[in-house]
Amino acid sequence: MPRRDDYDWTQDEPQQAPLQDDEERERLRWYEILWFPLRPLLIFATALLIAAGSIISLFLYSYEHYVMPVDSGDLRPVKLVIKRGSSISSIAAQLKDADLIRNKGVFQYLADFSGKGGRLKAGEYELNRSMSVTEIMAALEAGSGTLEVMRFTLVEGLTIEQMGKSLVEQGVFKDDKRFLALCRGGEAFRAEFPFVDELLNAGVSGRFYALEGLLFPDKYEIYVDSSEELVIGKLLSRMNQIYGASYATRAGDLGLNMNQVITLASLIQKEGKRASFERVSAVFHNRLSQNMALGADVTIHYALGINDLVLSQSALDTESPYNTYTHKGLPIGPICNPGQETIEAALYPDDETLSEGYLYFTLTDPETGELAFSKTLKEHNKIVEEYRPLWEEYDKKRKETAAAASPAP
Repeated sequence: MPRRDDYDWTQDEPQQAPLQDDEERERLRWYEILWFPLRPLLIFATALLIAAGSIISLFLYSYEHYVMPVDSGDLRPVKLVIKRGSSISSIAAQLKDADLIRNKGVFQYLADFSGKGGRLKAGEYELNRSMSVTEIMAALEAGSGTLEVMRFTLVEGLTIEQMGKSLVEQGVFKDDKRFLALCRGGEAFRAEFPFVDELLNAGVSGRFYALEGLLFPDKYEIYVDSSEELVIGKLLSRMNQIYGASYATRAGDLGLNMNQVITLASLIQKEGKRASFERVSAVFHNRLSQNMALGADVTIHYALGINDLVLSQSALDTESPYNTYTHKGLPIGPICNPGQETIEAALYPDDETLSEGYLYFTLTDPETGELAFSKTLKEHNKIVEEYRPLWEEYDKKRKETAAAASPAP
């Protein structure tokens, strides 16, 4: 019997070992092809998961310890009064002292980071310890509904600079710098107010303030700490209400646009009194129709910042687009912010004065603002000579009073 080792196995069954080795090598080759590019991706994904887990853990820890309510089950009301002019740091300190937040630094950081630091409003609030930091911040941004209200009044005929001074004196603003800057350009209001956009598109180069004449004088009520944008927006909104479709239609019938009507109204406001608004308007309309210079002293006052009744020749010759002695037609823009009565007077001049061709008016009494009207230059000059001494005396007394009131250097 032959031994097992002496048997020739190849005669009965082919040996499979070489084929199995080839298959194994092929598998290893594909494993290497797939593994090497996938290996760094898998390592990166693993690291990313670890980092994400760390970030999530940190976020959950921070939220739990700094943002979550102090006591989610405590619904008892906590009254908080945010005073006018409070800084974000002082508000955060108040909240922390009232045990409404966990960390005042986190509150201040979140308010600044979210851009809400400057939008938290003064007022009296009723909060509770079940509110999160974000909920408290939203409540302070929205306002309490019991905000301190203040009222202010702007009279007819004030310039924008005089309005700014009045608003400071009435406690609306701490200073008028931002108010004047916004009024000078007007760009911040063109999107909301089409008549501002129309004005700016037409061009305001040479005007002292783009919004001069458009801030309607009236009595207003605002929340304490209202921004300059909000206050100006209220004044513009009121003008938008006053100057409605009927005014626009009437202006079109006269061949005037809104800016021209308001400019004319501002001259009437400064030159006349309520009893004479329509007659002053008629004189200006007559002069415009005859292509005459308006010759309004009040435009010199505005251009030079003076209020003398007797103007020097050098003042009358001032080179300015507001000077209605050297430039025919209306000045480049309004010289004050007129009221509704003068706007209506600009649109509806006195028929009799208009039809009879009056071209001049003269101040006769500086105290009452009474005017004398005349049709010819000769009549006008006669009245001027009669009352000039009175004007000169009035100017002298006013300057003496102003000098006496000024503090000694």
